[in-house]
Amino acid sequence: MDSRDKILQTLKAGMRSTPTSQALPSTPHTATVDELTTRFETTLTGIGGNVVRVFSWHEIMEYIRGTFTSAQRIISAVPALDLPAAVTPADPHSFEDVDLVVLEPYFGVAENGAAWLTDSRMPDRALPFIAQHIALVLRVQDLVPTMQEAYARIGSEQYELGTFIAGPSKTADIEQSLVLGAHGPKSMTVFLLQLS
Repeated sequence: MDSRDKILQTLKAGMRSTPTSQALPSTPHTATVDELTTRFETTLTGIGGNVVRVFSWHEIMEYIRGTFTSAQRIISAVPALDLPAAVTPADPHSFEDVDLVVLEPYFGVAENGAAWLTDSRMPDRALPFIAQHIALVLRVQDLVPTMQEAYARIGSEQYELGTFIAGPSKTADIEQSLVLGAHGPKSMTVFLLQLS
């Protein structure tokens, strides 16, 4: 018997016996809100995003007014902010001149700096991708440690559109030159809101 036959015989013998199934390991996460906040901030800033810790809605408004001074058109889908509401138009192309859009995701993921948004929190699905800049208001208690827990939280809900957004748009070439905002938002600011 040559080596080829020995290998095939071993494979056939292995196919006859099926391994016993084992449960997946649990991944307990006991991180505190402060630990999740720090991890989310570190991860998001590492991929080009900006994190601003705030303790009131007023602080968010002050930051927007002080930072986005040249913005001609700012719209918001966050009712708690005193900003023009993003009204769903008949034509999404009417959003082409939006400088800043402010949205409120359901939760954020500390391990990768992503935030979960669905169509119910976006007046138009083009907004997070067509605006020059995007800002998200994320409550610190809505941070989860991992994508595994994120998917468990999403569950079997049905959405027309659901997306994780992490950082501004970016692209890189073979020379390892990273460009932010090449084909989407130039910046992403996440307000980590901790209300007392």
